[in-house]
Amino acid sequence: MGKIMNNTWKIYLLALITFMVSTSEYVIAGILDKVAASNHVSVAVAGQLITVFALANAFGSPLVVMATTKMNQRKLLMLSLVLMVLGSLMTITLPGFGFLIVSRIILALGSGVFAIAAKTAAAKLAPPERQASAIGTVILGFSAAIIIGVPIGRLIATAYDWKLIFVGIGILSLLAIFVIIGTIPATNYGAAVPLRKQLSYLTNPKILMGLGVTFFWQLGYGIMYSYIAPFLLTVTSMSGREVSGALFAFGVATLIGSKFGGFMTDRIGNPKTLVGGLIVHCLALVLLSTIANSSFVAIPLLMLWSFSAWSSGPGLQYNLVWLAPEASGIMLSLYGSFIQLGIAAAAGIGGIAVKATSVHAVSWTGAISVAIAAIIAAVSFSINNKVENSEENISLN
Repeated sequence: MGKIMNNTWKIYLLALITFMVSTSEYVIAGILDKVAASNHVSVAVAGQLITVFALANAFGSPLVVMATTKMNQRKLLMLSLVLMVLGSLMTITLPGFGFLIVSRIILALGSGVFAIAAKTAAAKLAPPERQASAIGTVILGFSAAIIIGVPIGRLIATAYDWKLIFVGIGILSLLAIFVIIGTIPATNYGAAVPLRKQLSYLTNPKILMGLGVTFFWQLGYGIMYSYIAPFLLTVTSMSGREVSGALFAFGVATLIGSKFGGFMTDRIGNPKTLVGGLIVHCLALVLLSTIANSSFVAIPLLMLWSFSAWSSGPGLQYNLVWLAPEASGIMLSLYGSFIQLGIAAAAGIGGIAVKATSVHAVSWTGAISVAIAAIIAAVSFSINNKVENSEENISLN
């Protein structure tokens, strides 16, 4: 019991550092106008910083993880934080928009690798029956970055200079390196996996199905989230102040949902938690587009959507780790890549849907995508059960 308690605070410490690291990603959206003005570019051009970050995170993070499979978890966490310090330093000191793009790429690699390493380390620190909960705890850091980090960043950028945010992130990342040295054990994730074996995971049908569920889940969530403000203003006729309140309620529900998803995965199993959460997610999106004609109805539905959407994260990641436990870091990096690809696709598809019909379309399009994710998940778990049952019968005979 003492060891479990000792490791529990370490998992929460990883969640706290994840909050700081993730703020470096999400805060740019909240200060885009300030960044654009100081670099003498349009907001649309400054928006490329978000795209560059997502692509570097999606494609760069897995390459770094694959190249460092011999590195123990403490060293990988430290390497990612060194990248965070370097990226922050470049953001503060180097002039011009071109260097800012380069600094965003380095920050994307740092935050992407840290997220993978932190979730892997948390799963290793937890006992087997609490691994999904441990991943859910680290995910709290991402939620907190959206709810707390972005508004604080906006306040700093308005009152002072937006670069001050990255002074803070750089200093905190440097301090976090020393915290990691003193707290996280220098244990290996497992034997080094050859590159050919790493690439072969992408040909495994079970893993591809798990990544497919991840992509369609994020696509369905992202299509709606990308247009959440105009949706609430037009469909539910909320005022600007009510939208702010609704988004805060939404954020609180994400925190509860991610922790609840990990808890339920450990308690009743991944198939029931994941498929059940995806079904509720789909229904919430349908209801938002059909009966959410006032803030009184819309805010509870918004919270239900947020809660159910984020409850799936721990199960999706736990499922991939369970399918290839010897390569948990690689699985989590692939998960992160498919999340980023889902985010990139969501903005484009959502824009097409809105132009073709109306803002109502984002809810329906999102619901269809989440329904596809639920079907793939149900089929995948069904196949896994049949394979496990046939293996049990063979062993009994």
